[in-house]
Amino acid sequence: MSSAHSNPPGLVIIGGGPAGLMAAETARTRGIEVDLYESKGSVGRKFLIAGKGGMNLTHGEPKADFVLRYGKRAHEVGAWLDDFDADALRAWARDLGIETFVGTSGRVFPSDLKAAPLLRGWVHRLRESGVHFHVHHRWLGWDEHGALRFATPEGERSVSASTVVLALGGGSWPQLGSDGAWAPWLADRGVDIAPLQPSNCGFDIGWSEHLATHHAGAPLKPVAAYWRDAHGQEHLRQGECVITSTGIEGSLVYALSASLRDAIAQHGHATLELDLAPDRTLERLQHELSKPRGSRSFSEHLRRQAGLAGVKAALLYEALHKPQLLDGSVVAQAIKRLPLHLKQARPMAEAISTAGGVRLEALNDRMMLHGLPGVFCAGEMLDWEAPTGGYLLTACFASGRRAGLGAAAWFKNLSPQ
Repeated sequence: MSSAHSNPPGLVIIGGGPAGLMAAETARTRGIEVDLYESKGSVGRKFLIAGKGGMNLTHGEPKADFVLRYGKRAHEVGAWLDDFDADALRAWARDLGIETFVGTSGRVFPSDLKAAPLLRGWVHRLRESGVHFHVHHRWLGWDEHGALRFATPEGERSVSASTVVLALGGGSWPQLGSDGAWAPWLADRGVDIAPLQPSNCGFDIGWSEHLATHHAGAPLKPVAAYWRDAHGQEHLRQGECVITSTGIEGSLVYALSASLRDAIAQHGHATLELDLAPDRTLERLQHELSKPRGSRSFSEHLRRQAGLAGVKAALLYEALHKPQLLDGSVVAQAIKRLPLHLKQARPMAEAISTAGGVRLEALNDRMMLHGLPGVFCAGEMLDWEAPTGGYLLTACFASGRRAGLGAAAWFKNLSPQ
């Protein structure tokens, strides 16, 4: 194994996602030399993949509601957003030549709905500003002298730096670089780490072979979901989801995933009740389904009287016994409150994002670790979570900016005047 050692003249940033890139940009505007290290062959890979279906940058809802999307961490993340919020993110994109618009759902997208032009323009601007990129450098922690260790195609390399920003991502989508390998290295140095968990994820239910075989991939829309939070309070939300071969996923489920995951951790299971016909009342369904069906099959009767067919009808067959299917009142109640018993969240590698990571209490208000002076953290490796809809990206940008500011100030204080 070959080994090389270097001492970059300025700030070292590890991780080329939005948080790391924003930290780099922020530090450069303060006149700090920046070397950015990325494990993959190019930066922003998860950013590009996330933008394949339309790059959802942020959300246009009012600030007070926006901040509440961060749940238990609303106070801390809200402070980041005080410095760099959704409007600031849109202005930043505009400065890169990317106009944005607010969609009907309130989500904010680039005008061309693409992530690649924004990322290309951003990386070009960073290079022009003097940021030095080092790809194929996978961080391996610290050596016995406190130097940063990197695995590279040419062998291991050590880098000594007085100021470091870690923006290593969480544990989802490990093939793109976010594998959570950093957690034990930080824990060994006394950093308080909350266990990484899947967030914005699907759940296993355990369908019959028939439903799994014939309806996996089928969308459920529109539907509404009832669930109870940790305090036992019931909530209702309408949206869309998708049947999978093992259970259920999709935007509606992702929005509830934190509550559902925590319920499973507490009770060993969680119950999600679906309203398969949110546009019809229970009374109307009971009336329509009580009509004689004559020679028509139950499926045809259900389609004509309740407007249900395909996967929604299949879910009723899955949940009810044959005698129950003959009782219009029982069927109507099942349509309005179909119980789904969730066994477990899907593996973290499949999740859109993760919860857990470096606890925010381990950082000061400039994102520096209390126990590791000169080491700052940003992005999804921190212990916060949010639903999809632009909230994840916005907080990553905002935390990167704050870490960049903190790291630049720390470095300047260390440097001879």
